[in-house]
Amino acid sequence: MKIVADENMPYVEALFADLGEVVMVDGRTLIQAQVKDADVLLVRSVTKVNKSLLDGCDRLSFVGSATIGMDHLDLDYLKRRGIFCTNAPGCNAVAVGEYAFNAMLELARRFHSPLKNKTVGIVGAGNTGTALQHCLQAYGVKTLLNDPLLEASGDEREFVSLEELIERCDVISLHVPLTRDGEHPTHYLFDQARLNTLAEGTWLLNCCRGEVIDNHALIQVKQVREDLKLVLDVWEGEPEPMAELVPLVEIATPHIAGYSLEGKARGTFMLYLALMAQLGREVDKSLSSLLPPLWSHQLSPLSVPDERALLSLVRLVYDLRDDDELFRQRFQNNKGFDLMRKNHKHRREFSALMLANAAGSDVDWLFELGFSGVGL
Repeated sequence: MKIVADENMPYVEALFADLGEVVMVDGRTLIQAQVKDADVLLVRSVTKVNKSLLDGCDRLSFVGSATIGMDHLDLDYLKRRGIFCTNAPGCNAVAVGEYAFNAMLELARRFHSPLKNKTVGIVGAGNTGTALQHCLQAYGVKTLLNDPLLEASGDEREFVSLEELIERCDVISLHVPLTRDGEHPTHYLFDQARLNTLAEGTWLLNCCRGEVIDNHALIQVKQVREDLKLVLDVWEGEPEPMAELVPLVEIATPHIAGYSLEGKARGTFMLYLALMAQLGREVDKSLSSLLPPLWSHQLSPLSVPDERALLSLVRLVYDLRDDDELFRQRFQNNKGFDLMRKNHKHRREFSALMLANAAGSDVDWLFELGFSGVGL
């Protein structure tokens, strides 16, 4: 069996080498010749999997994408070919939720405007939006949800219209898939008209797909509205963001919101489970065995007295400012965007930090937020 996999997927060798020959490739530049004799193809969102790539690849029987979204996969074509296709829904949800929460804490510190006093609107209440809501609720922040598809499906949570969310919220975080068709398309969901309706001082975060916001319109609006504060992890035209937009953004990163070590490992592991099921073979590896051990940090209830101290604790796990600084230095370099993703340091999730000597109701909310604790 030949397994072709994106070189930026971790633990591929550890999980798949027992099954056959593993060949690592650049997913951004993958061509048909590299897949010609493959049985299994493992990709990320940078690879367009369609007829152009797979025509003539007669041995291929399994395509797995270590991503939440599937807009880069031609599902109709794969179905017609009889090629089994799967993705990894929720694999990096915790990472994306923690990234957005982290970014909000950074903005709160930078602009002396406490997050706990704000109302946060979450557009898209699937896996990543729900993970963000979990963080915010653990910290005691009020949230509003907008997701017409989930609302129509019978989801029992309370939802509001997008217009009401924009009107009532101080912070808006986007967590929708990119769709161009249907009753509720998300392509340019925030166009110039909608951007102009944002209340004064709104914080707008995009951690899903760049084209959910019209970036040309965003430049025009931001140039005349310094009150709007932007966090962009995704960009229209990736891997070449509009250079004039970057200086207008408070926190800028190269599509790495979901790039925690746990999230990436979880995505690869989910594909491993799916392939083993397809092959009818018994699973003989575990996710926990792949990850490094937890860190330990001594903590007392008095050591997290306010939001500033919480941000310091969060920075112990992941300091978002480092990626923002690196992005501004390198995004215009040759292949700078993709190289930053490829070489991204091993960012961990809150759960990697074990808080010792922290028992007691005064800090239980930290465990709800995701940090580990002795005996938990």
